[in-house]
Amino acid sequence: MRWKRKTHHGGSSQQEQISPTLADEVFAIDDEVSHLSKLKSEPSQRTRASLYAGKKRPISTFKLLSGRESNRSGMGRFSSADCCYALRKHLPVKGPWCVDDMDSEAYISQFSSDGSLLIGGFRGSHIRIYNAEKKWKIQKDITCKRLRWTVSDVALSPDRRYLAYSSLSPTVHIVNVQNGIRESHANITELHEALEFSDEDDGYSFGIFSVKFSTDGRELVVGNNNESICIYDLGANKVTERIHAHVADVNVVTFADDTSDVLYSGSDDSLCKISENNPSDLVANPKVVVVEVMGSYPHLSWNQECAVWDRRCLRRQKPVGVLTGHLDGITFIDSRGDGHYFISNCKDQSIKLWDLRKMSSTTKECTPKAYEWDYRWMTYPSEARYLKHPYDQSLATFRGHSVLRTLIRCYFSPMHRNFLSAFDFEQFLTFCGSQTCGNRSDGTGQRYIYTGSSDQCVYIYDVATGEVVEKLRWHGSIIRDCSWHPYLPTLVSSSWDGYLVRWEATEDEKDPSMLRTGKQRMHPEGYTMSFVL
Repeated sequence: MRWKRKTHHGGSSQQEQISPTLADEVFAIDDEVSHLSKLKSEPSQRTRASLYAGKKRPISTFKLLSGRESNRSGMGRFSSADCCYALRKHLPVKGPWCVDDMDSEAYISQFSSDGSLLIGGFRGSHIRIYNAEKKWKIQKDITCKRLRWTVSDVALSPDRRYLAYSSLSPTVHIVNVQNGIRESHANITELHEALEFSDEDDGYSFGIFSVKFSTDGRELVVGNNNESICIYDLGANKVTERIHAHVADVNVVTFADDTSDVLYSGSDDSLCKISENNPSDLVANPKVVVVEVMGSYPHLSWNQECAVWDRRCLRRQKPVGVLTGHLDGITFIDSRGDGHYFISNCKDQSIKLWDLRKMSSTTKECTPKAYEWDYRWMTYPSEARYLKHPYDQSLATFRGHSVLRTLIRCYFSPMHRNFLSAFDFEQFLTFCGSQTCGNRSDGTGQRYIYTGSSDQCVYIYDVATGEVVEKLRWHGSIIRDCSWHPYLPTLVSSSWDGYLVRWEATEDEKDPSMLRTGKQRMHPEGYTMSFVL
């Protein structure tokens, strides 16, 4: 995360090296991904045929509702794709409204899996948990223990009882968030249990950048600047596995799906790794792998690849497959949750979409970089902005946002169902009928990718077209994190201006928490110069 990109001037290689080329600015995406995205988020063929005789024309919400009311499709209800299509016209782009205003930079904003809680992490030793169902009331105010500079990441257990938080230290702390104690001062009003991730061989203290619970809540996995991934068994109260697979800071770890068997990791060596987390599968499953998405590193060429490793063959130190594409360090990874697709945010100022099934069996090198830059205080070199790796295996590349100064995060929009009663779409709910899914309708169908940005905006991309469909502007500083509610058309963004704000699908100007133009600021009250994370 903190490595400086140095100048290199060529060099010999055992195989022919090819330079990166200027990218074709015409957006292209894998046909299968485009088809799946449209299938889940556009009107069904039966609905389209009943309204426009199958012609591909835009269908208004009124047309959908009137067709549903007269049962023109013969189904008696909306399909999930019909619901997603209607909801696309009601994205959370109005506002924003203030959730909190702190005196230090906001680094983290994350909804719980059920959307009932919002977690905000701040540099000033603070984590706050807000009740999203009770007008964003503070449910727990946590003052952290042994915090080094900032809260780097948080993770809520699957049962939403415990919160794990990390900092630039080798210790993760766990606090009970459901015990009724509102003011939680570490080891004063409440015990914050410490989990130690360092060992005698480390030689120095390191920092943790990313932490995640396994689906069963029995394990924690972390990524750190000790170039490793650690898995902690909460029952055994010890680190059970330490994977030394990177050559730079591990900025992010996340699970591929709900099984918690496969995990991805992204590093400043631009390696995005996927590893098997269930040793018992090594015998049962001959396809157990570790996957790396490789990017740049000060002493490497343009070897931005996704390498696939079989854990039974790790001693050979040879990948069984690779994916190539990124040109710089990876800041974040989000899985689509199906075990196939994931996205990565990168310091090459792009988001890439990947499919693990597109791996190749060989590694191809190209010439080293010929420019020098440091993302902590420099702008991205103009000569590198539209370069493309000659062996890019990604399915699509999304450009427009800016990744500077901090590890900015990106996500797929929710797959889950959306409550419609929270905004002025009650007629749609009525016409959907109880046969569909009670008071819910299928959500965005993961049609969108959204990300924070160092240019003070939240970007929402259309997966199928690559277009920026919305750009949320209000903040006065970098937006490091943002979170889309799993059910409601609500998006929360956290910025270095100290604000935690929410964006909604409809406007409520009578809400006193609405933030007006002119209230923006570059820094929170009591600002001091930030270390980059």
